[in-house]
Amino acid sequence: MTNQEFIDVFVPLKDGLYRVAFHILESADDAADAVQDLYAKLWTRRDVLDGIANPKAYCITLLKNACLNRVRSLQYRNTVALEGSGANDHAWENPPDDEPARKLGAVMRAIHQLPPGQRRVLEMKVLRDMSYEEIQKETGMNYLSLRVMLSQARRKLKKLL
Repeated sequence: MTNQEFIDVFVPLKDGLYRVAFHILESADDAADAVQDLYAKLWTRRDVLDGIANPKAYCITLLKNACLNRVRSLQYRNTVALEGSGANDHAWENPPDDEPARKLGAVMRAIHQLPPGQRRVLEMKVLRDMSYEEIQKETGMNYLSLRVMLSQARRKLKKLL
């Protein structure tokens, strides 16, 4: 892939990727770092990116995995820090910042409780940032059915959370 092809294909995805990262990490700085790391990884692998059929989905999958790894790593570091603390340490003075990880876990559990159709449409719209037209092509469902299904999924998530 040439430099210009890379710029034409992957750079326009930047804003959508940032939204996905921010949704998972709930931190503007961490989301920007995750997207920057993704682009660095893509740039080093640009010679094999020609074979990617759907660059947007590919990037979102890589980014989602990287963000989840960041959350897991943060949880692990906080757990190790608490286990290694001595008797004189006061854990309540410096509590671990695991709120984003806890929220993410609750959201992911709630998403997995959705019916498969609703879960699929929600993931396509929110996580993969697909338009209704793209979802229609992939699922074969009509526009109104997609809107209703997405609305039901969001309503059910609010109820579960």
